[in-house]
Amino acid sequence: MTDPNAIQPSELDQLPDRDPEETAEWQASLDAVTEAAGPHRAAYLMRRTLERAEGAGIALPKLLETDYVNSIPTAAEPAVPGDEAMEQRITAWNRWNAAAMVTRGSKYGVGGHIATFASAAWLYETGFNHFFKGKEADGSGDQLYIQGHASPGIYARAFLDGRLNEEQLDNFRRESGGNGLPSYPHPRRLPWLWEFPTVSMGLGPLSAIYQARFNRYLTNRGIKDTSASHVWAFLGDGEMDEPESTAALALAAREELDNLTFVINCNLQRLDGPVRANFKIVQELEAQFRGAGWNVIKTLWGTAWDELFRLDTTGALVRRLRQVPDAQIQTYQTRDAAYIRQDFFGGDPALAEMAKLLSDDKILECFHLSRGGHEARKVYAAYKAAVEHKGAPTVILAQTVKGHTLGEGFASKNANHQMKKLTVDEFKNMRDLLGLPIKDSDFVDGVVPYGHPGADSPEVRYLQERRAALGGPAPARRVHPVAPLPAPAEKAFASFDKGSGSQNVATTMAFVRLVKDLVRDKETGKRWVPIVPDEARTFGMESLFPSLGIYSPKGQTYEPVDRDQLMYYKEARNGQILNEGITEAGSMADFIAASTSYATHGETMIPFYIFYSMFGWQRTADQMWQLGDQLGRGFLVGATAGRTTLTGEGLQHADGHSPVIAATNPAALTYDPAFAYEVAAIVKEGLRRMYGEAAPGEDQNVFYYLTVYNEPLPQPAKPSVDGIDEGIVKGLYRFNTAESAGITPPANAPRIQLLGSGTAIHWALKAQALLAEEWGVAADVWSATSWSELRRDALEADEALLRGEERIPFVRQALQGAEGPVLAVSDYMRQVPDQIAQWVEQDWSSLGADGFGLSDTREAARRHFGVDAESIVVAALAQLAKRGEVKATAVKEARAKYGL
Repeated sequence: MTDPNAIQPSELDQLPDRDPEETAEWQASLDAVTEAAGPHRAAYLMRRTLERAEGAGIALPKLLETDYVNSIPTAAEPAVPGDEAMEQRITAWNRWNAAAMVTRGSKYGVGGHIATFASAAWLYETGFNHFFKGKEADGSGDQLYIQGHASPGIYARAFLDGRLNEEQLDNFRRESGGNGLPSYPHPRRLPWLWEFPTVSMGLGPLSAIYQARFNRYLTNRGIKDTSASHVWAFLGDGEMDEPESTAALALAAREELDNLTFVINCNLQRLDGPVRANFKIVQELEAQFRGAGWNVIKTLWGTAWDELFRLDTTGALVRRLRQVPDAQIQTYQTRDAAYIRQDFFGGDPALAEMAKLLSDDKILECFHLSRGGHEARKVYAAYKAAVEHKGAPTVILAQTVKGHTLGEGFASKNANHQMKKLTVDEFKNMRDLLGLPIKDSDFVDGVVPYGHPGADSPEVRYLQERRAALGGPAPARRVHPVAPLPAPAEKAFASFDKGSGSQNVATTMAFVRLVKDLVRDKETGKRWVPIVPDEARTFGMESLFPSLGIYSPKGQTYEPVDRDQLMYYKEARNGQILNEGITEAGSMADFIAASTSYATHGETMIPFYIFYSMFGWQRTADQMWQLGDQLGRGFLVGATAGRTTLTGEGLQHADGHSPVIAATNPAALTYDPAFAYEVAAIVKEGLRRMYGEAAPGEDQNVFYYLTVYNEPLPQPAKPSVDGIDEGIVKGLYRFNTAESAGITPPANAPRIQLLGSGTAIHWALKAQALLAEEWGVAADVWSATSWSELRRDALEADEALLRGEERIPFVRQALQGAEGPVLAVSDYMRQVPDQIAQWVEQDWSSLGADGFGLSDTREAARRHFGVDAESIVVAALAQLAKRGEVKATAVKEARAKYGL
């Protein structure tokens, strides 16, 4: 049977052979080796030849997999500087306290994870002792993305160096008292320690890539030299199943981010069992990363294996290691020497002979304990090679044992992720294994003690000296004292107050025009970071291309096809725009890096990310939570918003719910502006709140979500209404009354209040005219710029009432004295305006675009959902009829008149 993957003669014909005789000689040599020494020897020679070719820069396809051995041979390992015995003792204390913290907390039922840090301890400790730069030296230090389940080990280290005390350790996962520790890395909960929230798996690796990329962006734009900063992402091999974990590997390689290192803790286990039970996760990851262009370092076996590899003169050991699936490696971890002799060594004569030379103790040492990730020497060699490698990011695949040093009950057991405590006897065994000076009498009433050698002990002095040499404590988050950004010139905002006259302008275009003016500001213009996922032309942003440039570390190495046009596609090394291609997740990762630059780098940046609103919160809401967790600031702009506004696109593009999802995020200030002057007022307030002088008690660590529309309509002038700016910011103001709209209703006409947000206010204005002209009803129209901010204020008023403070919600204040019932309408599901219903004193009803979207014209779609002007009229008459203010027959007549 023909191998379908084999190169066919027709393919070879595409590369003419200039010397067929020489080619035949090479092929004959390979055949001879295969016949004389076997296929394994032939394969070995081919791999070594390809490696030599790769090292020489010869253009050949790369090997995607190497043997299941360490990338750095023992003979090539550098000596570890410093005091290895001292570092061993420090690590032992940290292992102990991490396990003690979780075990002591188990009596409260709050959970915790022991096994992850136990496997990864040396991966962290080696970095803290020798590589991770702190923030107290020049520059920004390194950025550390800590594996979420390893947090007890980081707390244990902070306890050892005096940054945490016993009371705080005892309050692990118990924060309500005010002196506790969050379960996982969380900047909002422990802002002086954690920089990056990482426990939502997959977001850490994605964010780390874009953080490394943003570091380069700051340097290339001349804002800050971040060349000394290195990004380290600590990940689990099971975490790599998440699509976000590997979504941006090609970007990192393409942009040669050698300021980035992934350290993947390959303990071969995920939450319920082996990561790749019947396969080899290390080999799979190696192929994936090498194929994407990364430098790969495998740190698999400890020094106990050196003797076995020296005895492997035939390659049988290496072949067997490549064959054994991960689940069987885990089984060896729990079985005796006899089983390993039979199962691992017994199937190959050469291995059986090797096994005769090995004692049972040697076999158990190798298969139970000796992993590359558990030895400082092996880890140091990998880290040193990673930071010295240039031209590509590095991934270190470090093999470990999950539950290492915790005893036979933990090591490599499938259930160890759910195991939350050790018994006293298990702790005593662990103490003996680690050589810690903890007495039996220290276990008072069966409670495991914390261990500390003393604030002035050699261990603590050594730890602090090493951190001082590397630039101070780590991890650490620092908000540098940066002066508030000056407010841009008022002219940029005031230009929208006069309206657009007869010109039709969509609010999306209004926002883009505003940004064009703001990026020209001499003081703050360079700090704007425009982010767009390959839809800049859709949003009318192409005019920014030649003026700001699209960021590319390579600059522009080609002549653009539209070079002769005014708005040509310009890439530049110092470009300001981040045009990410079709990736909302990547764009959000950009936004998070830029929005937290004020803390990470002491450089305030103003990101705005504009996207199809349907593809923002729906696709990447988890990252919006990450943004809030990380205390990010900036503007998210959901363009082409609404369920009925994007004509013809249909269900998958019809956003009727993003404000609902946004309203669940405490850090998101969600606005649905109707008019250009509202957009300007909201952005102006956002710049003040997030980047300017904060009011007393005001939280600056928020971000804004604005929905803007692609429906071109005349933009009215800003009404001369008292308190309009406050109303825009707080969420509601009266746009007009029936009388101020030029409508003269009959004397004693029934009255209704129409609340509309976004593009829906135009339907309400049309309904206002129809109600007066055809039904004798006076309607006042209100612009509800933010349903969720009205709700937030009302909830705060309720909380104040529980404390005995009298506070009236703003929505109630605004509507106080307004006659008649209230009818609210938006281009979203009714749940959006209904957020405020319980605080409105008037009779309440709402209209919205509930259900799935559809492809059609705007008019037809609005009639389908019952939100067009005529539908509003019928709904208004129904409310008034219910109150006896119009005849009940009017509702039926209106339905017939409008064909509803």
